[in-house]
Amino acid sequence: MAVEFAKAPQHWGAFVIFGPMTILENDHLRVSIRPKGAELTSIFHKPTGIEHLWQADASVWGWHAPNLFPVVGGCLNNQVLIDGKTYPMERHGFTRQSLFETTESTTTHAIFSLRSSVVTRVHFPYEFDFQIMYELDGPRLTVTYRVVNQDEKTVFFSVGAHPAFAAPFFVNENLEDYFIEFEEAEDLETHMLSAGGYFTGETKPVPTEGHRLPLTKHLFDEDALVFKNLASRSVSLRSDKHDHAVTVSFPSFPYLGLWAKPGASFVCIEPWLGCADSEGELKPIQQKEAIQQVGEGEVFEAAFTIDVK
Repeated sequence: MAVEFAKAPQHWGAFVIFGPMTILENDHLRVSIRPKGAELTSIFHKPTGIEHLWQADASVWGWHAPNLFPVVGGCLNNQVLIDGKTYPMERHGFTRQSLFETTESTTTHAIFSLRSSVVTRVHFPYEFDFQIMYELDGPRLTVTYRVVNQDEKTVFFSVGAHPAFAAPFFVNENLEDYFIEFEEAEDLETHMLSAGGYFTGETKPVPTEGHRLPLTKHLFDEDALVFKNLASRSVSLRSDKHDHAVTVSFPSFPYLGLWAKPGASFVCIEPWLGCADSEGELKPIQQKEAIQQVGEGEVFEAAFTIDVK
């Protein structure tokens, strides 16, 4: 069996061996997931032959669809404050760099698990089992995050998704042919981020055309667009040239991020339960904006879906 070696974050001080891909497949979609980060690496639509996931060109952005846990966004001083003690925490958490165990796998269903360990406790001093479940049903992929509290106290955390969808879909198109369509008419207002990736407290209107947010090469010149008060619970990536579309539905996720490297041929649609810190002083984890919690012996669960037409 071939193995892939990848350098872990510097503070992990080791190399990690990654196992084989997990493939889910039906008549509509073929989905690939790698053990590193339990990360989607492909969403291939069989009827059209379109690969809908960004293929992680490392010279542009070397990820496909990282899962974010136990924080979303940047933490002040790259730290979290838990029970009066600071712990090192990189942007978006350590999950995307971690090796998951595959605990269940069929042709259309898989569950991945990351359990607390000596390594995770350096950064996040809780006992937990973070599970990511993938389920294919026709042209729909459901992604479910589950946090199992195995500690003797409440666990505080954030969780979110960061899938990058390839755009344009076809070689004879341009990014400017595409738009994000919101489920509801929205007066969009993005929450501004500093150069360090922290909220500044400022907001800025984002012009729309009805339900549409046109995509342009300069839309993300000032970093991600972060929406905290959307009426919509789903958004679609669409083109003026055809009816093919990808729809992300996020009924349990109050925050949504949209982002791309300026000029890149993808757009990230990011449902979040949590967000970056605001500029100022580091706050205890339970006071972080949009923080989630799961009590002793309890299980937290939230799901979003990706539909391909």
